[in-house]
Amino acid sequence: MDYLILVINPGSTSTKVALFNNDKLIQEQVLKHEVDHLKNYKNVIEQKDFRKQMVLDFLTEHRYKLDHIDVFVGRGGMLKPLKNSGTYLVTKQMVEDLTLGRNGYHASNLGAIISYELAEGLNRPSYIVNPVSIDEMEDLARVSGLAGIDRTSIFHALNHKAIAKRHARAVGRDYDEMTLIVAHLGGGISVGLHKKGRVIDVNNALGGDGPFSPERAGTTPTYPLVDMCFSGKYTIDEIKKKLAGQGGLVSYLGTSNGLEIKRRIEAGDKVAEFYLQAMAYQVAKQIGAMYFIASGKVDGILLTGGLAYNGLFVDMIKAYVNPIQAVHVYPGEDEMRALAEGTLRVLTKQEKLQVY
Repeated sequence: MDYLILVINPGSTSTKVALFNNDKLIQEQVLKHEVDHLKNYKNVIEQKDFRKQMVLDFLTEHRYKLDHIDVFVGRGGMLKPLKNSGTYLVTKQMVEDLTLGRNGYHASNLGAIISYELAEGLNRPSYIVNPVSIDEMEDLARVSGLAGIDRTSIFHALNHKAIAKRHARAVGRDYDEMTLIVAHLGGGISVGLHKKGRVIDVNNALGGDGPFSPERAGTTPTYPLVDMCFSGKYTIDEIKKKLAGQGGLVSYLGTSNGLEIKRRIEAGDKVAEFYLQAMAYQVAKQIGAMYFIASGKVDGILLTGGLAYNGLFVDMIKAYVNPIQAVHVYPGEDEMRALAEGTLRVLTKQEKLQVY
């Protein structure tokens, strides 16, 4: 049976939209949003109506009617910890949690909300696939070292799972029988240990721990951070922005733009090269931590995400890791296809639909 799938993936300054006929991409477009226009809204939830209208305009432009769509799928947002990975039915409770920001606000919250509203009037299903709050961590991995604070699972679950399964297919194996280390390298960096189909340990890539990234501070020395928090110079929101948004390469180099940093290095900028090397060092160190947690019994180490296109950065990581185990590189993050494929696995009964 053929399914026409509408995929909606809201980001901070754009909304990606795509149409798939089963796993075949028909149309795809990145709908850009002017930053000055977004400033008119108090939070991302207030942007819902204008973003939804842009999705409808996309369908009109490509001569599709809303009732042509068989199933709607959105990027999952900031939800409560979800113990099972996979594809989830969007429910009223999920929409309420995302709308009220019970677990935080992020542009991706709008993926489920818009999908649900478009599907509801047609009595069609709406789904999300592997949101960032997928939490398969083992209990030992949750211990932080300070009672009352647990390590939490916030990571690039959608791309982690998609790339791990793609690699398993490429080597003729079953993902659920493999042990893999996956490093997603993007604006945030997450390194996870996948064991028998579950991510049993991973760094919190948003405002938690792990390697620093182009925009995020990662693990930060505790005492100096406490001193900064109580210095009276910053509000709580400003501190959080320093850790996620203005941290990492932005704090050292004034930019997170990979092409700009590459240009600087090629022009002989030793400072830019040093901090890119430092980021590769921390990624390799996190990979090493996962490697030994798996007792060295690892079937593959995978690099993915937008930064995996940066050959210099990838080579820096490989220099540390390759002497132990070969690295496989899957550049980019084909989120639209990952969302469509997750939906198809449920529609074709390959996976069980999860309920929020």
